[in-house]
Formats: sequence, structure tokens, C-alpha cells
Amino acid sequence: MDLHLIIGLLLSGLIGLSLGLIGGGGSIITVPVLVYVIGVEAHDAVGMSLAVVGGTSLVGSLLHYWRGTLDLKTGMTFGVLGIIGALIGSPLTHLLSPPALMLTFAFLMLVIATLMIRRQRKGIAKVTEEVYEKPIIWKSLLAGFGVGILTGFLGVGGGFLIVPALVMFGGLPMKQAIGTSLFVILLNCLAGIAGHARQSNFDWQLTLLVTSLAVTGTIAGTFLSHKIAASRLQKGFAVFVLCVAIYLILINFRFITG
Repeated sequence: MDLHLIIGLLLSGLIGLSLGLIGGGGSIITVPVLVYVIGVEAHDAVGMSLAVVGGTSLVGSLLHYWRGTLDLKTGMTFGVLGIIGALIGSPLTHLLSPPALMLTFAFLMLVIATLMIRRQRKGIAKVTEEVYEKPIIWKSLLAGFGVGILTGFLGVGGGFLIVPALVMFGGLPMKQAIGTSLFVILLNCLAGIAGHARQSNFDWQLTLLVTSLAVTGTIAGTFLSHKIAASRLQKGFAVFVLCVAIYLILINFRFITG
């Protein structure tokens, strides 16, 4: 077996682990792993990422549901317009060249890393375990729609946005927000896959292999999430995302500038 494939499969397990632990974030590195480690074409990698993230989110959702940390009603509220947004976002992927697509990914990763670091510094993760806001339906729908577009366009789950939105607009405590975010990600990914299936040819054998390892990581992460505070993991993961983003910018910017 090729060394790059072995490394890519190991990283797939870590992606699932992060999804289970903090309800998102790991999906942002799925496409870079598929493209630069395993060697998948950029546009196909977006669709494959949706399948991988959707599969891990399904398992994570079921585990959280059995543990009572998934709010289906709130999840459906976020997911309704998210599905529509994912279908709208899917065709946008092919409007960009592979280097432009990866640069877009890099800038999104910079935003995610910054948000995670700021949340960690302000101690929001700690506060939201004790203070719950009253649900705001229209903001929940708007947030769900925006994340759905992002999911369909770039193949990311959007957990980094969904978790705080579920706390601020959905009125959920952090533990339930993490579990519910996985359900929302699942709905968005299913819609995104439907949109990309008409435009891309996936290597389904490779997709299933990557997904199976990511699912294993999700199962482990979900059980560990009840023993480890998510706030402890955010800073380290944010730094890692920041490093990957800088790498993507360096190797893709030269293709854009000629």
C-alpha cells in the first residue's frame, strides 16, 4: 500500500476523532487530506468530503442520541434551510479552478482558526455550559441556510459555526449543541452529495475506506467527549488548522499569480 495512502487513512481517523470530540472542525481538513496526501482531484475531493463527513456525522448523531445529547427539534430547525443552502452551494464548486478552490479553503481555515482562538481566549466555551439563551427561530434558520451553502460549496460540515449558533440561537447547552451539530451536518451533507453526484465521479471504494476509518475515530471521540472538556482541545486544533491554511496559501498562490 502506498505510503501517502496510509498516512491519509490515519489522518482520516483523526478527522473523525475531532468530529466526535468537538462536534466539528475536523471536516475542514478532509479536502486538503484527500487532495495533498491521497491525491484526489480537488473538485472530486469536495464531493468525497461530503460523503466522509456525512458518514461520520451519522454515526456521531446516533451515539449522541442514545446518550440524550441530541435535540432533534432544534436540529431540524437548523437543517431545513441548510438542505436548501447545500443544494444551492453545490454547483458553485465547479466555478473555481483547483488552485482557486484550495485558496478559498485556506482563507476559510484562517477564519476558523481565528474564531476558535478568540472563543478560547474569551472563555466562551466555559460560559456556554452554564448560560443558555432563549431560542431565536429566524436567526436559527438564517444560520442554517448560510452553513448549508458553505457545506455544498466547499464540502465542510460547518460544525465550527453550528455549535456556537446552536448555543446562542438555539438555546442549547454545549454538550447538546455538539451532538445536535452532527445531526445538522448530516442533513447538509446528504443534500450536498445529491448536488455533487450530478457533476463529479467519485472513487466510491476509496470514499468508503476513508469513511470507515473516520467513523471509527468518531465513535472514539464521541465517548471521549463526555470525559474531556472541548475547550481544552480548541486551541491546539486551531493552531494546526492555521498551519495547514498557511501551507495551502503558499503552494497555491503561485498558480493564481502565474
